Formats: sequence, C-alpha cells, structure tokens
Amino acid sequence: MSEKDTISIQLVREALLQSCAPGVTTEEVLNKVGIDPALLKTPAARVPATAYARLWRLLARRRDDEFFGMDPRKLKSGSLAFLCRCAMVQPSLAAGLTSGLSFLSLMLEYMPAQLVRQQSLAEIVLLEDDQDPRRAFTYFTYWMIVHGVACWLAGRRIPILAIELRCPVPDFCDDYQVMFSENLRFDRPRTRMIFSAECLDLPIKRSPEELKRFLAHAPANILVKYRAPESLASRIKHDLRQLPAEHWPETEALAQQLCMSASTLRRRLAEEGQTYQGLKDSVRKELAIVWLAEPAISFAEIATRLGFADTSSFYKAFRKWSGSNPGHYRSLIFNEAS
Repeated sequence: MSEKDTISIQLVREALLQSCAPGVTTEEVLNKVGIDPALLKTPAARVPATAYARLWRLLARRRDDEFFGMDPRKLKSGSLAFLCRCAMVQPSLAAGLTSGLSFLSLMLEYMPAQLVRQQSLAEIVLLEDDQDPRRAFTYFTYWMIVHGVACWLAGRRIPILAIELRCPVPDFCDDYQVMFSENLRFDRPRTRMIFSAECLDLPIKRSPEELKRFLAHAPANILVKYRAPESLASRIKHDLRQLPAEHWPETEALAQQLCMSASTLRRRLAEEGQTYQGLKDSVRKELAIVWLAEPAISFAEIATRLGFADTSSFYKAFRKWSGSNPGHYRSLIFNEAS
C-alpha cells in the first residue's frame, strides 16, 4: 500500500474512541504512529493508510484486543492469525469463510454470523438479537476483517454488491463507500454483506510462507486502497453520475472536454488501471444496484435510465456484473425474513 493512499481522520477518531483515554495518552499514541494529534481538530484531514494500520496494531497490542474494545469479549492478539490458519486449510472459499465466521462467532459476544447461499447470491448475516445496534465503525471494522481475509484466501478482490446495517447513517461514510461498496443501506432490519455466490467456489491455495507474509503486513494489506479523489478516473465517474446515460460522451468528446487527446486520455486511465468503458460499466452497476433497492422503479425503467436498448440487454449486463439476474437480486434485498 503506497503512502498516497489515505484514511479520513474521522476513522482515526473512531478507533481511539474506546481504545485510548483522551488527552495526553491520545497524543502519545498518535505521535508514536506518526499522526499529528492536531489533525483531530480538522474534520477533513486525511492520514496515510499505513499510519492508520500502525495505529490499529499499536492499539491492539496495548489492549490485547484486535477489535478495539468494541465487544465485551476481547479478540485477543493472535486471533487474526488463528482465523487465517483455520480457514486456509479448507478446500474452498465457502468452507474457509464458514470456518472463519464460526471462530469469530465464538470469540465475539455481540456479533455471531452466518454464511447463506441463495442461488446466484451469497450473504454474510450478523445474527444479532434485539440489542441496540452497534455503531457503524464497529460493523465496518468487522467487515474489514472478514472481507480482507476472504480476498486473501481467494487470491483476488471479491466485489461487494451491497452492505446493509442496522445502525443509522454515521456522520461520515465516504471512506466506507470506497472500501466496500457505493451501495450502503442503513437503518435496515439486519446487518449483512451481499456478494456473488460464484466466489464461494474459488479454491483456497495458500502456503504457510504466504500466511507469514500476509500477517507481517496486516492490517495494512486488508485496508482497501483509497482511490485518490483527484484521480482522473474518479473525476470521470463523478461527471458520469451527473448525466443521464444517453448523454455520456464518447471517448473523443470526453477527451476534448478534458482538453487532451483521446490517446492521452487512454494512456492516463491505463496508468490508473482503468478504461473508459470500464468506468461506464462501473457507474451503471452502481446505479443499477441503488435503483433495484427502490421497488417503485421497474426493470424497464432502470434499463432505460442506464442507456440499454431493452430490458433483456440490462439483464445480460447485470448478470455479467454481479453473477445474478436483477429479479433475484431485488427479491433478496426485500426478503427481510430470509
């Protein structure tokens, strides 16, 4: 993870909330990991993700708790390593996730979880009782661990289609949207993560040497890279979201708007690991998932909004993006009792 990847100071404040006494102790901890304590007074400030990872490790070591003291039971130091060792010997990601979730359910009192496969979609559901919901940072820290380990086990990033949470919308969630999914839904009956079930069949092929390397760099390597908001790709995606799909410019027109040649546009996007078509598909997927959560919007209307010739074309594209058809995805979202 490069130093230009950043984390909001808001997440630093959240990590300190239950883990460190305010005042001199907080300043000492932040100085030790290379974060200026004065930044806590600047809501828009950002810090290197590597510094945030150092803070995570320091707080975990001092409290002997890798979950920031957010559960009555400690997730004692070494828990992440034990979770990975148990999961990596399983044949598939489905078995590895089941093993890991079982371990976390034993360790954490408030956050038992279950993996559920429903045709082409899968979900990890937190089986909370009628207790008050946890704060958003607690849920997202849990998802960071589970999703980060799952991606490592699979050897690839596992796209998240949606995350639903029982808690209200926090004051700040921009980083969460980048780390996990644009589709975050709050004040929901359950807390769950939804993704394509085809990922569950991926084989696990991790060696003890790879585990050592993974743990040596954790948690920095499970903090999803924050895409710089000033990047060309981010700017283009922002502009696309503001326009109806039928008004999205072609490559030549977009390059002209950006005061560069088409070849320069392609080269600069390639340097960021992107293509213009990929950015358009990404925005279409984001919008489709959001609109599918609105029952009043028909599939035909969504197809039209996204610039597809017909509903069938939308169905094919959505299946390519998510591994599921729109109808199944919508039924899962609204089947609150499943």
